[in-house]
Amino acid sequence: MSIAVTRAVALRGIAGHVVDVECHIGHGLPCFELGGLPDTALRQAPQRVRAAALSAGCSLNARQLTVNLSPAAIPKHGTGFDLAIAVAALAAAEAMPVDAVRSVVHVAELGLDGRLRHVTGVLPAVLAAREAGCRHVVVAPEDVVEARLVDGVRISTAQRLGDLVGAYRVLRGGSRLPEADEPVSPAARKPGRALDLADVSGQHEARAALTLAAAGGHHLMLTGPPGSGKTMLAERLVTILPPLTSAQALETLAVRSLVGAVLPGRLDLTPPFVAPHHSASTAALVGGGSGAVLPGAVSQAHHGVLFLDEAAEFAGSVLQALRQPLESGQVVVARARERVTYPARVQLVLAANPCPCGEGYGKALACRCRPTERRAYAARLSGPLMDRVDIQVQVPKVSLADLSEVPPDTSAEIAARVQVARDAQRARWQQHGWTLNSQVPGPVLRRAPWRLPRGVTATLDRALELGQITGRGYDRVLRLAWTSADLFGREVPTSSDVGLALMYRTQGAVAA
Repeated sequence: MSIAVTRAVALRGIAGHVVDVECHIGHGLPCFELGGLPDTALRQAPQRVRAAALSAGCSLNARQLTVNLSPAAIPKHGTGFDLAIAVAALAAAEAMPVDAVRSVVHVAELGLDGRLRHVTGVLPAVLAAREAGCRHVVVAPEDVVEARLVDGVRISTAQRLGDLVGAYRVLRGGSRLPEADEPVSPAARKPGRALDLADVSGQHEARAALTLAAAGGHHLMLTGPPGSGKTMLAERLVTILPPLTSAQALETLAVRSLVGAVLPGRLDLTPPFVAPHHSASTAALVGGGSGAVLPGAVSQAHHGVLFLDEAAEFAGSVLQALRQPLESGQVVVARARERVTYPARVQLVLAANPCPCGEGYGKALACRCRPTERRAYAARLSGPLMDRVDIQVQVPKVSLADLSEVPPDTSAEIAARVQVARDAQRARWQQHGWTLNSQVPGPVLRRAPWRLPRGVTATLDRALELGQITGRGYDRVLRLAWTSADLFGREVPTSSDVGLALMYRTQGAVAA
């Protein structure tokens, strides 16, 4: 009778828990029992482990094995436990040293031929191992690049289970598995043309609105006819945003790892840009699924931009599901046995036509839509959702003069101004734990010492009294006014800043 223990990681969202994989070999009829709340894919691990062990020259078929994934109360998902189960079983069978495998985390799927295969979520798993104090992780060869993004962890690998068994057998004393070789870089791709805001002809008001949104992290709505440049503007928002910090980049890549995205071989500090199709379901947009709860587009765009093109074509229930993540900065998906939380601190950009045919702008002489159709189209973007969008701007068609003008400021020049404005916000709010004006609670801006004089907010107060804006809208105008002041280098907003913010707030999303 023998017992061996090694480690794996159970993921709940991007948070992970280090799991002790315990294997007991007893006397009795051959069997392979697996406990610890495994899902369907994990319950099939004994068949894969037996075949892989046989391929490695270590048969487990004639043994009575009991494997427990501790703590047993945490649900376990996926095939990433295969390697840990196999290592624990082989160590219990004295095919490899028990002490050598005890503190090592193993994350990989096993093929029937013993090959170590890729699994999703390697990056958050390695991050969780590091936070738990583990400093050695074994992954599949395909996952070495991803695992190496985490500093302070020794990464090892093997092509097959038999190779890993052989490597463990030769260990002596306190020696450890050799570190994985530096992976061969793939062939360099020919770089595509970099996006730049100077590519957008005309649209000076929209460009100014984009700069304001980037400076304060405000949500943005672009309304205009087809071909006016709404998508071009939205795609170039990330080019004027400041680069991510290392911690933010790791958090963003951890979410992408869960959905099987191919991660770069180095830490990418560019804010993500995610643009789901308008046919996306609620689960695709905010997260969910019938099996493991996967992150949606709003979490994949964490610390970046979520762009909803043709926003009025999204299902109403899908758009309504965004309201809570926009306020809290996270998505909470509840299931019978677990509650999964994903980060969702995004900058939302909506784009929509003024009417179903797209010609309902200006005098709408070419519009073919009936008034009832236009009202129904406008109603698809609900008031509660639009109340959370700080900037609403009309994007007209481009004229010949716009196409002939000298290219305006580049993304690099605008990004420098955005960075200066963000530095001013960070210096102002850092003692309170905020970094952007858009994160400041409304009551803070409405009370001393940040309350603006009545003469400065006169037009805003009048709009609130007349019912032109809501209480939430009042606070968002104040935040926008502070961002405008930061962009122009003013310490305190003036009436012109408040007026500009109110104009962007009340332009309207979709023409009725």
